[in-house]
Parts: sequence; structure tokens; C-alpha cells
Amino acid sequence: MAARFGAREDVEQSSLSPDGNWIAFVQPLNGQGAGLYVTDLRGSGELQMKRILAVDGKPDRLAGCQWASNNRLLCTIYGMSIMGGTDLVQISRVAAVNADGSDLKLLNIPGGDSLRSRGVSLSGGAVIGLAAGNDGHVLMMRNYVPEVTIGTRNAQTKEGLGVDDVDSVTLRTRPVEPPKNNAREYIADGLGNVRVMGTRTIDATGYDKEERSYFYRPANGGAWQPLSVVMQDNANFNPSLVDAEKNLAYGLKRKDGRLAAYAKALDDGGVETLLFAHDQVDVDGFITIGRNKRPIGVSYATDRRRVFYFDPAIAKLAAALSSALPGKPNVRVVDASSDEKKLLIWAGSDVDPGHYFLLDRATNQMAPVAASRPQLDDITLAPMQHVTYPAADGTQIPAYLTLPPDGGAKGLPAIVMPHGGPGARDEWGFDWMVQYFASQGYAVLQPNFRGSAGYGEDWFQQNGFKSWRTAIGDIDDGARWLVKQGIAGVGRLAIFGWSYGGYAALQSAVTEPDLFKAVVAIAPVTELNQLREERRTWTDFRQTSDFIGTGPHVDEGSPARHAGAIKSPVLLFHGTKDINVGLQQSQLMQDRLVRAGKASELVIFDGLDHYLEDSQARTEMLTKSAGTVRISVCGRA
Repeated sequence: MAARFGAREDVEQSSLSPDGNWIAFVQPLNGQGAGLYVTDLRGSGELQMKRILAVDGKPDRLAGCQWASNNRLLCTIYGMSIMGGTDLVQISRVAAVNADGSDLKLLNIPGGDSLRSRGVSLSGGAVIGLAAGNDGHVLMMRNYVPEVTIGTRNAQTKEGLGVDDVDSVTLRTRPVEPPKNNAREYIADGLGNVRVMGTRTIDATGYDKEERSYFYRPANGGAWQPLSVVMQDNANFNPSLVDAEKNLAYGLKRKDGRLAAYAKALDDGGVETLLFAHDQVDVDGFITIGRNKRPIGVSYATDRRRVFYFDPAIAKLAAALSSALPGKPNVRVVDASSDEKKLLIWAGSDVDPGHYFLLDRATNQMAPVAASRPQLDDITLAPMQHVTYPAADGTQIPAYLTLPPDGGAKGLPAIVMPHGGPGARDEWGFDWMVQYFASQGYAVLQPNFRGSAGYGEDWFQQNGFKSWRTAIGDIDDGARWLVKQGIAGVGRLAIFGWSYGGYAALQSAVTEPDLFKAVVAIAPVTELNQLREERRTWTDFRQTSDFIGTGPHVDEGSPARHAGAIKSPVLLFHGTKDINVGLQQSQLMQDRLVRAGKASELVIFDGLDHYLEDSQARTEMLTKSAGTVRISVCGRA
């Protein structure tokens, strides 16, 4: 059973060709490998997929692919590498390939891959739009690295982030925006024009400052004009999209303590218009459709994920899709043909991992294309319900409760599963880890404790590290609520977390050593000051340091410093190529637990990163976790 739940998603990414006749899928292979498959939609009968590209995951991995034209795909390939002898980094490059797998070419970085380079470009660039009027041309945001000029006149001397028009077939390049040292992003308008530029400010020590400055270019061209200055509190307009037809930028900013969606005119007036705000939760971002990323609505999550559409036609379509797909309330448009007459749709729910459909709006016909997790099609999954419970101070904490699908609801073994982040939240829908443990007879509670994102700045507090006492207290109160409600049996609680969730699991075991009978932590933070030092040589060190903060909470909130307080057995998992949370965090925790004479085990996955995207590794993780929890909570192997 663990192998079926732990298997990587069968469709990891998908894209529809401009004419709507082809679908490209990224699907998992062995280990961290992946293949790019294409399907011709013009035939009749069962769809046939052809693999045109594969990477083995050692180290090359496939992040995703998109159509540059009806015959040409652009794929981002990445892997982990050691730089400077010690620093683990992620390096990505962009490759172009025909739909039949021929003419594979790497889109070279300007100076970034030369032996004469004075530095290394970690990113191979990002496609930010299509070049107007040129089929197969894309706008690429790329980092220029200067070359040594001694002994040559052909050296590349530009430096910084710029935008190029790149022909994906010939690789010919035309500069669109000259590189700038302080540029951090560019936003195109969907019609081949770069309309917004974001810049960063660097302090005297070389670290990024908090503020980001944004500029816009008028519709008729000309020099960059000021648009907004964004700080960490997002009190000012933070742009993310541009609508060329309306000459508007779309972005988020704080309203009454929560993120709301705004449009801002890209002209001298700069009038801001409120598009949507919710009185309980943040707006998460904008929904777009098609190759030109036309804005159609905003997304937010209350008890469930919801969308406010400001495009009436799409709102009507979404309502029709919900009626046509009963039992699959989570519906999204994955991609669209150029004319938006053919749509690639994904739909799923808490008990449905999701299925892909192709909708032909001209004929009003919709056909199934692929399943997200076909290996679970014959397994009864457990419904997820939204609940609230009281914290010690009376605050109602939102959470999701999943009970075993066999109908058991009282005196169960239970797992509290805090989310990662900490700037994240759980929401309603399919979760492979939750469903696995529910299938094994456990109740699973996922608390959106204070310190979670999505509920506004008051709920986020100072974040889950600075405000760890509140966050961990809310998590522990969720466990007590399970017992008080009779859902969990007395002494039948375990805690399981990934990343920040792993930190929360360990810290809960430090502060409430008798509450949980087993602790499972995947890629956890265990030492806050060490987490800070992991970013010492990077430009974002200042932001990371400010996020963690200084003071007594660093010592009191680092579980590795208090391993002796833990009573329950601890199971740790970590990958050797984790750049989010270094392996040394788990190694330190394991060392301290062993020295304190505690029952603990550290499982190290060689070559895997923070997300353990390997079906065999995930199966092992689920199996060992269930074993540890079962022995501790149920008293049997």
C-alpha cells in the first residue's frame, strides 16, 4: 500500500500546443528521472503517448516543458551541484526540442557557460512571454555573466539580468532589455512587450536590502517610470501581471491586514482599483488563461480553494464545468490553445487525486485525457473535513481532519501533521501522506496554526520561528482537542512533519514531552542559528537573518539544543542534496539525541533534495514512519 501512495504523480506537468492538437506531459521515470511525452489529439480511439526526451535524475531532472510553437517545446532541466568546494547549489538550463524528439538544442547563457566567465549563472533563464509575430520566438529573462577580456576581442562584457528575443529553432538572439546589475525580474504583457521591471537595492556588505522597486514602461514606449516600492509587509502594490489591452498591471497589496487584488494603470495617473478582497483570508494570486497569460480572476482559500472571476465568460464556463464534473469541485484550466477554443482542464477533490480533460468549446465536448494517480483508482480514499478547535487562549484554530475510510471515528490512533513553511498553509484536497495514514487506520489533523500564511498579517504574527511558542502551542492544542473529542485515544498520539513541520514536531516533543508517543521529522530545521548561517554567502542572508531574528527565542526554539527533554522515539529523514534545509540539521539532531541516550534513527537518502521526489524513497519513508508510529502508538509492530 505504501508504494501506491508514495509513487510520484503520474502527470507532473502538462502543456497544450498553440493549435490545440498536441499535449505534452512530464511523467516520472526511475528514481528522480522524468520523461517528456507528447500525445496527438487528432486521432480516434485511445490516446497514444510518445516519449521524446528523458533525463535520469543523476543529476539532471526535468522541471517542466511548454510549447514555443506547434512543433517546438522548451524544457527546463536542472540538477544539484557543489560550487566553491562546499556550497550546494541548484543549476538550471533551458533546452529546445521538436515534438518528434529531434533537433535538441541547449539555449546557451550569455557568458554563463564559457571557460572565460568571471562567474557562474545558476539559472538558464525563464520564459516570460512570446515574441509578437514570430512563431517559435520567446522572450527570455536571462542573467548575463561577463567574460575575461584579456587576449580576446570577442568576450561578453555585459552583466546582470536582461531580456532577449530567442528563436527556439535557430537560437538567434535579439536583445530586448539590456542587462542591469540591480534588476531582479521583468514582466511582459502577453503581446511581446516588456512593461514592468523590478530592481533590488544592495547594502554596503553586498546583501540585498528589504525593499524592491518597480518601474513601468508606457504603452507607447519610452523610459522606465516609477510604479511602486515594495517592502516585506506588502503594504504597497506588488505587480505580477500586465494586461496589454487595458494597460493595467495586476498585483497584490495589504488591505485591512490581508492581501487583496488590485489593478494599477500604467500611466502618469497610476490609478489603483480594488479588484477583490476577502474579510477573512488573503488573496493568493491571479488566475490566467492561455499562452499570453490573460488575467481572468483571483484565487483564495477559506475552508476550500475558491476563485473570484472578473471575466464573465470564464465565470460562466467554470460554473458549467462544476456541474459537468460532480464530485470534482477543485477545477482549474491548466492550458489553452491560442484561440482559447480548446482547454486542458484538471479536476479533483479530497478523495480524487485528479484527472485531466480536454474541452473543445466549439463542439462543447469534453474528453478524459489522463489520471494524476492511476495507481489509486481502485482504492477508497478518506474524506477531509474542515474543523476548528480552541487554542489555550480561546482562539479558534482552523484545521483539516481526515478519518479512516472504514468509518471509525472514536478512540483512534491519531497523527498531528503540521505543514511546512512556515509561510504556508494546508488546504482542502487530496494529500498523499494524509491519505496513506488514513488508509492505515489513523485520524490525521492538519492545523493551520498561528504563524501560517493566508489568514492575514495578524494571524501570521512574527512568523513561525520568532513566534514559535504560539505556533507550537496551537499545534499541541490540536492534539489535546482530538483526545477531548474522543477521536483519539488517550496515549495514542503521534506527530509527523516535513521541513518546518518537522521542526514543529521536534519542538513539540521538547516542550510537551508526554503528549506525543512518536515523532517523525522529514528534512527538519533543528538549529535556528545554523539555518541562518546556511545563507551567509548568499545575497538573501540579510532577509533570512531578519526572518529568524535574534534573542532568547533562538536558543529556546532550537530543538537540537534541548534534545535531552525529548522522551518519545524520533525518526528523521533527510536528503544529501537538500538546499532548503541542509542535511547537517538532521545530523546535528541525531547526534544530540544519541548523546542524550534517546531512541532515534536518521535515514539519509543519497542524491535526493528537500522534496524526496523518488517513489522508492517515499515508499520507504511511509513504511518506516508507519512502523515507528504503530509500535509507539498502537503497541504493536
